[in-house]
Amino acid sequence: MAGTGTTNAPKRKVVTSLLPIRDEDFGYLQARHLLLRAGFGGTDEQIRTLASWGPERAVDHLVNYEDIPASSDPRGEFDSNIIRPPSKAERQDFLRARQAGDEDTLARYRDLRQKAQRADRNQMREIVQWWFARMIQTPRPLEEKLTLFWHGHFATSYRSIEDSYHMYGQNRMLRGQAMGSFADLLRSIVRNPAMLKYLNNNNNRKSNPNENFARELMELFSLGEGNYAERDIKDGAKALTGFTYQDDAFVFNKSAHDNTNKNILGVSGNLDADGFVTAILRSPACAPFICAKLYKFFVADIPTDTRELTGHHRTVVRAMSQHLLQERYELKPVIRKMLLSRHFYDPANMGSKIKSPVELLVGSIRSLNTPTRNLVLLSQAMDMMGQSIFFPPSVKGWDGGRSWINTSTLFTRQNTLVYLLTGRVNGRRFVDSSNYDPTRLVPSMNDPRNDGDPPSTLIANELLDLVLGYRPLGAAEQLVDAASKVDAPNSVEGITTMLLLITSMPEYQLC
Repeated sequence: MAGTGTTNAPKRKVVTSLLPIRDEDFGYLQARHLLLRAGFGGTDEQIRTLASWGPERAVDHLVNYEDIPASSDPRGEFDSNIIRPPSKAERQDFLRARQAGDEDTLARYRDLRQKAQRADRNQMREIVQWWFARMIQTPRPLEEKLTLFWHGHFATSYRSIEDSYHMYGQNRMLRGQAMGSFADLLRSIVRNPAMLKYLNNNNNRKSNPNENFARELMELFSLGEGNYAERDIKDGAKALTGFTYQDDAFVFNKSAHDNTNKNILGVSGNLDADGFVTAILRSPACAPFICAKLYKFFVADIPTDTRELTGHHRTVVRAMSQHLLQERYELKPVIRKMLLSRHFYDPANMGSKIKSPVELLVGSIRSLNTPTRNLVLLSQAMDMMGQSIFFPPSVKGWDGGRSWINTSTLFTRQNTLVYLLTGRVNGRRFVDSSNYDPTRLVPSMNDPRNDGDPPSTLIANELLDLVLGYRPLGAAEQLVDAASKVDAPNSVEGITTMLLLITSMPEYQLC
């Protein structure tokens, strides 16, 4: 179980081994850590179940999520035709109106376009709430966590796309390939309509090559800064010419493609986008870059520029990248090794990462069993905290780490937790009147072997174990004292008061 507090012990050496953690070293704290990082946290019952299974079965249960029935996916609920190309008849009618100066007809087409844009913005809001709800409800948390990772990695924003169905399609594509081959994922991203639009490749023609996609494909998506030359960008842009889309589907415009010889990252020939991807995968910088990104997201906050890595971070990322190459860029074996490794469970890595707004809200609902409340309000709160899904700030995605925390975002984080636990905002009940019963979080209160109420300090310590993962010195007594001023410590109000205090602690912002 959890420890009793911090000590001033001398600095210890971080374990760098990617060998599996031993069964005897895998307990409640390690299972809790696994659920936080490979998902969004878990209830006490879920943590205890994984701890009882041992590390291999617990990790395999999360990694092999395709064996678990998925939540229902509203594939038919989103309209793919809100934003659509005009038909041949519409184009001809519009052209005639423009040539004839028919302002009434032109105004009608402008009005239709504006109505479609409003409808599409409304659908985008629905898609945001759909994914938010999916992360909360999914029985396959690692699937959604990886989808979130790839969404930040291949960052694409609706603000530039202005086609909600393209954003939805990209989200489904990332989810479907989240644990597959990184090589296949790169080949899919160069054919993805949302990405092609976002990085202007739909305007990339041999007569006027556009370098945006070629540059970001190497710098942000696969190799990192400094691992390619200006010539690679120019020839990469030529390789990507003609890769565009029509409506919701990828199209290769052969007449716009540059068929000349190219040299990209040392690979020569009449390369197209697939040849460009092959050259990237052959680069010695690719596997370390991707493994550093995975490591930063799942293990510890490190620089993604592998040249800046030192010490145990450099050792582990290098070992992961070697394994990724051995597995021919298959992601599952590497992610499994990482989540099972002794290094992953080293105390230096546990409770070391600042929760993103998504991790904070989804994790709080999943682990504390709060009502979902109002998804619109929660989405707005998430935006105020600095993370609006489907709206990353740039092609670089979110910086993460310490950038999540400032005076404003911390205030919103704490107020949103109050809302989840009590349904109140600024002291008044707001929109949602769902009742919350936190007694289910306390194992001793739900143990049929207990004839009477468990001691108050035991309740407080069990909450600390679940919510923080450790017991700060004197915290249990302070929680009991605060709860006693409201109601009995074992009552709904008493336990809610304890949770309000625990979730307001700085440590709750960590995972």
